[in-house]
Formats: sequence, C-alpha cells, structure tokens
Amino acid sequence: MKVEDKLNSLYDTYYADGMVSKKRSMTARQTLGHIKSLVDLSAIKTILDVGAGDGAVLAEFQHNSIGLSYSAVDISTSGVDQINARGLSRLKEALLFDGYSIPFADNSFDLALGIHVIEHVEHERTFIREIMRVARKVYIEVPLEHTVRVNRAMAVSGPHGHINFYTPDTFRNLLSTSGARVDALKVFPHDREFEIFMAGQLKGNIKYALRTGALKIFPRPATDIFVYMLGAVISKAQ
Repeated sequence: MKVEDKLNSLYDTYYADGMVSKKRSMTARQTLGHIKSLVDLSAIKTILDVGAGDGAVLAEFQHNSIGLSYSAVDISTSGVDQINARGLSRLKEALLFDGYSIPFADNSFDLALGIHVIEHVEHERTFIREIMRVARKVYIEVPLEHTVRVNRAMAVSGPHGHINFYTPDTFRNLLSTSGARVDALKVFPHDREFEIFMAGQLKGNIKYALRTGALKIFPRPATDIFVYMLGAVISKAQ
C-alpha cells in the first residue's frame, strides 16, 4: 500500500515555495501551543513527525528545547530536502516513505505527530494504526471542515489534497474504530496571527473574534458553522 500518485505529485515540489514555508512556520508555533495544552512534554525525549512537511514543527520543538532526538518521514522529496536544509542539531534522520509503512520498530518513540495529515489519507485507519505502532503516545491534529458549508470546504480544500472532512464526533469515532484510546481531545480556533496573515488586518481580526467568541459561548453549534482544528492525544487501546 502506498499513497496515491496524484497526491504524491501534488506535494513532491510543494515545500520549495517560500510562501508555504512562511505559513508553515506560523502554524508550527500555533500547533506547539495546542500540543502543550494537551501533552506533558517534560518527559518526552524521542519524537517522530509523520508527514513532517518542511520540518517547521520540529524546528519549533528544538527552538523551545523540547525532546532530545527527532526523526521525520514525509512523502515529499522537497519536504525532506527542506527538513535536512534546516540543520537541526537534534534531527537524527529525515526519510521518504510511502505514506503508510513507517520504517521504525514498535514503540521506537515517546511521541509521534500527525499534524494535518489524515485529511489527505485515503486509508485513514491503516495510517492511525501504523503511527500508534511506532510510538507510545500520538498527537494528531485535523481541520474540522464538515460544517454546514462542507461543499465550499470541498471546493476550496480539495485542490490541496483534502479528501476527508470531519466533525468532532466523526473524528472521535474514527479514532476509536482504529483501536485507539482517546486520552485527550480539544477544539482550537486559529491564532490571531494566522487569521491576519490569511485575511488581512481588518478581516483577520473579525474572523478571530467571531471564531473564538462562538467557541467559548456556543461550543457545539460553533463547530457546525465555523472551521476549527481538533487536536487529539491517543495511545493504543489495551
């Protein structure tokens, strides 16, 4: 089993774009904040980033002195090249993989990351079982795009390789039917910095206020209307 050729072609040179790198550096800071809110990182020594892209998340981990040894796998040649070009002192290896078979032994890592990966994956449960195999704890993050405007989300995100669209409930069900124990689950809005980057100062501030306000006041209906992110900490069910 391997990732489909269309997706592989889409991302093979994707990370060579400088604008993509700027956006990913911003979202990496955001992602680390999400992880810190759900995972005690003080005892984490070995980290694997699956679908690591250009290595922005691992760079943020090193910048914050989290973990001692990093590994990364990605389907993209340009992604692996960008990871290696960062010269991260804690990076042990960055490898190409087929999207499903992770080339490490069982329980090789304290923590594995799957950040905005599963929305691209054709065989989601196969991927989830494999990432749980190689790590004692896993953090997964996905966009919650299955809202009342899901057709728009499909039109916008489809060209970027999104083939799966989730609500909090459907994603929790996906995890549990993949043999995962869900240790923590939390819905996050985008940071203000990201909203402004994507929409400009005025619209970005408005979007940030609407999304964060709705999530605080009406958390369940908010995810039916607005797109958020969902972070999940999982481990193998006993």
